[in-house]
Amino acid sequence: MKLHFVAGEASGDTHGAALMEALRELRPDVVFLGRGGPRMRALASGTLTDWSQESAVLGLWEVLKKYGYFRQQFADALREIRAQNPDAVVLIDYPGFNLRLARALRTQLPQINIIYYISPQVWAWNRRRIPQMAKYLNLMLCIFPFEAELYNKSGLRTVFVGHPMMEALEAERISAGRDPDLIGLFPGSRMREVRKILPIILEAAQRIEQSRGGTRFEVAAASLRLAREAEGMLKASGLAPEIVNVTVRAAAGAMQRAQVGIVASGTATLEAAFFRLPFVLVYRVAWLTYLAARMVVKVKHLGMPNVLAGREIIPEFIQHRADPRVIADSVLRLMNDAHARKKIVSEFDAVIATLGKEGASKTAARAIFDEIARGHRS
Repeated sequence: MKLHFVAGEASGDTHGAALMEALRELRPDVVFLGRGGPRMRALASGTLTDWSQESAVLGLWEVLKKYGYFRQQFADALREIRAQNPDAVVLIDYPGFNLRLARALRTQLPQINIIYYISPQVWAWNRRRIPQMAKYLNLMLCIFPFEAELYNKSGLRTVFVGHPMMEALEAERISAGRDPDLIGLFPGSRMREVRKILPIILEAAQRIEQSRGGTRFEVAAASLRLAREAEGMLKASGLAPEIVNVTVRAAAGAMQRAQVGIVASGTATLEAAFFRLPFVLVYRVAWLTYLAARMVVKVKHLGMPNVLAGREIIPEFIQHRADPRVIADSVLRLMNDAHARKKIVSEFDAVIATLGKEGASKTAARAIFDEIARGHRS
């Protein structure tokens, strides 16, 4: 059996690798093809390209600058799938590329089995696309419970598998207690994010330390390259080096040791909720990207804990509202108010409970093989 994967970013590579392991556990002879990141490449038994350094872009302007690259990758993916004739194409998140690829595949190879894992958040920006997606996808595997109802209404067969984050995070629990003077800083996993967001966070940190002596900070960098970037920004920030520690790939530990956090929007917001870290959300992108998003985004909140709760349980400071003074004041209120922290943690527990138990990858793997078997029977 051959499966062709397409994943584009670090999170997609992580989820894709976990899914591949679950698929191979059920069927050891399965061959993995396509494109993804280093983790997926390490597990591949066929030709799987690591394109993660080039494919991980953020925002409209960044995509436009690399239009030629993506156009070539799109053509290559279609050609490879046609030549390989896999039993199914498994598209993992990355909707800007993968939804277009699914549509093109359905037109050019109408009999091919197309499965989407980590459903694109079209409910946030264009629900009218859901009926269109039903025309060119065979199966949607979603990770948030409310998504299944939306997709199933359109006629797209959908399975809620739970959030794959649960599997990885449960293994990273530690027994250390929280440090009442430690604030975790989580500026994002992409270079452009870090360059936009970390200076704001560091200025807020400086104001916090001036107001609350003895406070220390831990910057959780997603890679060694980002850690070096963060260290350069620290030198220019005015913060005393002895009160700031930069770590690499140690976000889970920081989220369990810190009293409060400042978190860039993204997967890290759910990770912080899982580890019961009270935090404030900060985000800033290029203005062109922000204005384009404002035109299409239909949800009230950006952070997934707020989206899942249906209300603001964590403060959001986005774009022009990402003012270091306001962020610092909000963090200080959390540091000094145990009742407020306890209330947020209670809200987090309720949100995380909706995401299913461990085993999303195994559930998704079974659903993929069931779909392929169903296609063979029909």
